[in-house]
Amino acid sequence: MTGTTSQPPSKAQLLELVAALGTAQWQDFAAAAARHGLTSVQAKLLAQLKGPVPMRGLATLLTCDASNVTGIVDRLEARGLVRREPDPSDRRVKNVVATDEGHETIRRVRAEMQATHSALDALDEAERTTLYGLLDRLRPGLEHRA
Repeated sequence: MTGTTSQPPSKAQLLELVAALGTAQWQDFAAAAARHGLTSVQAKLLAQLKGPVPMRGLATLLTCDASNVTGIVDRLEARGLVRREPDPSDRRVKNVVATDEGHETIRRVRAEMQATHSALDALDEAERTTLYGLLDRLRPGLEHRA
């Protein structure tokens, strides 16, 4: 090694690495979803349902047209993974709610993401804690704004 000090990574290098990790995680998620008969978009919608979400809100979260959400919800509803409910404050609005089976299915999808789990196994507990803290600090600036 020469006497030069190593330079910290550039923002471009960091973004490239984050993008590569995100792509790999998404591919792992899509593969696990497919094993449960779900498309990646169906699984992504299911993963967003921590509580009731209006159909329009799902379109925003999925960055797609509301008419696309209708078809996705129709297919998930036919499988018993979600249900539509009228919003208690505005009966014209339909909320989408995950059923118990829907929650269990997305839990299994996440648990079966073997490539992602294996990659994280390379980190010890302290490294995972540090990584979590750093990513959590970045999250607010990267999340979609409604």
